[in-house]
Amino acid sequence: MSVVDKIKKNHKLKKIAHWLLIPSNDHRPRLWVRIFVNPFLHKRGRRSIIRWNSRMDVFPFNRFVLGKGSIIEDFVTVNNGMGNVLIGDHSIIGIGSVLIGPVTVGNDVMLAQNIVVSGLNHGYEDPDIAPSLQKDTVKQIVISDEVWIGANSVITAGITIGRHAVVGAGSVVTKDVPEYSVVVGNPARVVKQYSFEEKAWKKV
Repeated sequence: MSVVDKIKKNHKLKKIAHWLLIPSNDHRPRLWVRIFVNPFLHKRGRRSIIRWNSRMDVFPFNRFVLGKGSIIEDFVTVNNGMGNVLIGDHSIIGIGSVLIGPVTVGNDVMLAQNIVVSGLNHGYEDPDIAPSLQKDTVKQIVISDEVWIGANSVITAGITIGRHAVVGAGSVVTKDVPEYSVVVGNPARVVKQYSFEEKAWKKV
């Protein structure tokens, strides 16, 4: 059994490790983790860029990968505290966007500005307890290759967006998006689909 597994199974050790990594009543890693651990532990591809004004809440107990030639723009928040955040090659995470794991972003993906992609949800079922104190749940989000997501969109937990799909600006995606389709609205629905037989985008 590895040291990490032992810590995860022992409640006291887990609490101590958590305090060493994250200050009390905070959600970002301590400075020593950001400076001395993350740059050596997490994978960054050649010519990838993380802008100085982005907020990288990246912890050593889950994975963070940024592929070659990919860019995380200013004022983006990336958090892998609840699950891996994996970004492929030549993808861009636009200004002011939020990625909370578990999230996988493919290659050649464009996320415009102020997009929320969150694999995390808070429980709310018990009316006697504030949602902030109830158990968190996580569901994997997968954004496939060549996807384009318009500004101010929200991708909810558990969603898969198929290859070369387009999400219109301001959409709230609550169901899986088929590949080679265009979805818009709240909740988002398919309005166009590419026909390989006719070699054209057809209205649905």
